[in-house]
Amino acid sequence: QVQLVESGGGLVQAGGSLTLSCAASGRTTSRYAMGWFRQAPGKEREFVAGISRNALTTFYADSVKGRFTVSRENAKNTLYLQMNSLKPEDTAVYYCATDFGETYPSQEPTEYDVWGQGTQVTVSS
Repeated sequence: QVQLVESGGGLVQAGGSLTLSCAASGRTTSRYAMGWFRQAPGKEREFVAGISRNALTTFYADSVKGRFTVSRENAKNTLYLQMNSLKPEDTAVYYCATDFGETYPSQEPTEYDVWGQGTQVTVSS
């Protein structure tokens, strides 16, 4: 069984940067696609970024394209999300997830099998 633990969230001013990490344990995630999602209060969970198992293919939501970068270190079983030029509308709980069935990441939360507990990102104006 895989466990995912996110870290790196916090409070940052608009225009600032944060890097989120997602450490996997219990089973390697190197053979599976992984994704980042976020959920703001009163809103549905939404796709942020995804990465294929070999890290050669990445996808981004239009709202973060050009500002966020997803990456992974399979040797460390760790997923990252570098977030630059943060905006107040990026405020949310950020979750990482892994999809056991796919090589390429889906934008649909229901396709993912295991989720982390989330890490809060708050961007002040």
